Amino acid sequence: MSAFEPGPEQASIASVTDRVRPVALGAPVTSVHFLVDRAAFVGAEESVAFVDAQGDIAKVAVHSGGVLCAVCDGERLVMGGDDGKLVALDAKGKVTPLALDPKRRWIDNVALHPDGAYAWSVGKTAFVRSAKGEEKSFEVPSTVGGLAFAPKGFRLAVAHYNGVTLWFPNMAANAEFLEWAGSHLGVVFSPDNKFLVTTMHEPALHGWRLADSRHMRMTGYPGRVRSMSWSAGGKFLATSGADTVIMWPFASKDGPMGKEPAMLAPLPARVSVVACHPKQDILAAGYSDGTILMVRLEDGAEILVRRRGPVPVAALAWNAKGTLLAFADEEGDAGMLEL
Repeated sequence: MSAFEPGPEQASIASVTDRVRPVALGAPVTSVHFLVDRAAFVGAEESVAFVDAQGDIAKVAVHSGGVLCAVCDGERLVMGGDDGKLVALDAKGKVTPLALDPKRRWIDNVALHPDGAYAWSVGKTAFVRSAKGEEKSFEVPSTVGGLAFAPKGFRLAVAHYNGVTLWFPNMAANAEFLEWAGSHLGVVFSPDNKFLVTTMHEPALHGWRLADSRHMRMTGYPGRVRSMSWSAGGKFLATSGADTVIMWPFASKDGPMGKEPAMLAPLPARVSVVACHPKQDILAAGYSDGTILMVRLEDGAEILVRRRGPVPVAALAWNAKGTLLAFADEEGDAGMLEL
């Protein structure tokens, strides 16, 4: 029986919460990722803690200071730090240096391309190293706020103040500039490559339809949006920043333009992180009061994964098969759930 099949409500809740395997990391966590079926909890300082399905912990030193950014494609976890280093970690715990800033400046954004290329940023400059090892750089008008590779082709979105620059590293053509006033931070392409969305320093999202650069304003949040996740198939974009999970519709050619978002899983606490299931219309949501819920998109049905605690949930991730869910709060109280 799945967690969402009909049954006594309390029995369903108990069956899920009781199956969570607690993991005591003993250090703050900023994100969690899966390398194959090992959960990799990225610490705020120096190390990554590997946790397997049995709950065994193995820590690996990756930086000599703070870890500022991390992104994972399931095979490698790439991280930038305040030591000026960009490193990759594989599922066996091997650390591979990828780049070193000559002035040891902070590397605070990173992105991965499916063909093995990767990008990172230092200050106003974005760097790309292709799968063949060719390195190129591009400077934008202000400090880079976020990086994302398009799902098709070799195009990099560089978010910064007053907009996003779309750069084609392998082409001589001028970069395309998508303008919108304000500070743009996180940036994502839709899985179908039709839309681009940024989180703003203000409590809002902004987006563009890439075919004609038409604007999409997504406002009404009480707080900044710090977490975004595409549903399986890319029909919805789940976001944090409110006391419900805000789900923007992207199934039509106009995306969310002229449409109201769905609002799921309301609680008297703010959503701090969201993670959509990779294969099914289910998401996990973590809250500022430590609660974690699994939510079915079709009807908003909820299942409790973690009861309320004093510390906000900082990290959520599914493995590629959608059979394991890992989570951690800001102080490193973590857990693994096998479905």
